[in-house]
Amino acid sequence: MPQGRWLFSKAVKTTRETSDGTTALQRSATRGLTLVELLVVIAILSVLAAAAMPLSQMSVKRVKEAELRRNLRIIRTTLDEFRKDCDANVLSKLEGYCQAERGNYPESLEQLMEPLKLAGAVDKVKKYLRRIPRDPMKELEDPDNPNNWGLRSYSDEPDSTQWGGDNVYDVYSQSEAIGLDGSKYSTW
Repeated sequence: MPQGRWLFSKAVKTTRETSDGTTALQRSATRGLTLVELLVVIAILSVLAAAAMPLSQMSVKRVKEAELRRNLRIIRTTLDEFRKDCDANVLSKLEGYCQAERGNYPESLEQLMEPLKLAGAVDKVKKYLRRIPRDPMKELEDPDNPNNWGLRSYSDEPDSTQWGGDNVYDVYSQSEAIGLDGSKYSTW
């Protein structure tokens, strides 16, 4: 007898018919689960959920950190591009966008969203940002103002938390939380 058939015939032999004509397998399927079986299933599911919860929280934090790094890179690159355009006289000097006493940096982050006139062109403008990326680690204090970044001007100390107000040289997160690498988000 082939091996597969032997297994099938053995399985058929183990299911016996009862006096009412149903098999034991059919009877247990109609009977349902006992309370003990239900409690065991609930205990197993709760242990699995308890193990999965920290992993999901860690992945949410990792995604927020990646967003923070990306947003910092976007703003810092845009600030450098604005300065390069001022140094290369791409932006109109007549409009007062580029001022040497401000180090040719913008006076605010909002200025990067405005259409700025180009030098030598009558109707050409340049916008550096469509919107200011927000800091994912800090809650918005005012929904109308998406700028929740800490600002540093060129004359400020590198670790300053008070903005000098002259220009926007750098941005930082105002969150005091600690990242997965052990450093504060405000030092990134």
